[in-house]
Amino acid sequence: MSGKNGFFDMDISKAMQGFSIPGFDIEAFVATQRKNLEALTQANQLAMEGLQAIARRQVELARQAVEEVTTIARDIGQPGSAKVEDKMAKHADLAKQAFEKGLANMRELTTLATKSNTEAFEVLNKRLTQSMEEVQNFAKKKTAA
Repeated sequence: MSGKNGFFDMDISKAMQGFSIPGFDIEAFVATQRKNLEALTQANQLAMEGLQAIARRQVELARQAVEEVTTIARDIGQPGSAKVEDKMAKHADLAKQAFEKGLANMRELTTLATKSNTEAFEVLNKRLTQSMEEVQNFAKKKTAA
C-alpha cells in the first residue's frame, strides 16, 4: 500500500504475514490504525492552516496599524490654530478608537483560532467514534466465532 503517512508507507499486513493471533484480525487492526493516523494527519493539516491564517491576519493588522499611526502622527504634527483642549480631546478620541479596534482585532483572531481548533477537533472526534465502533465490531466478531 502506498501511504502518505510515512509510518504506513510499507504494507504492514505483508510484513506480518505468517504472524497470527487466533481470533484477531490483523488486517482490520492495521486498517484501523491507518485510519487513525490519517485522521491525525488531517487534523494537523487543519491546525497548521489555521495557524497560517492567523499569522497572515496578524501581519495584515500590523500593517494597517502602522499606516494608521503614520497618518495620525502626520495629522498631529501639522501646525494649526487648534486649541490645546481640542488637540487633547482629539488625542483621547484617537486613543479610544485604537483601544476599541485592538479589542475587535483580538476578538477576530480568537474567532479564527477557535474555528481552526474546532475543525481539527471534529476530525479527531469523528475518527475516535469510528474507531470505537470498529473495536466493538472486533469484539462482536470474536464472540461470534
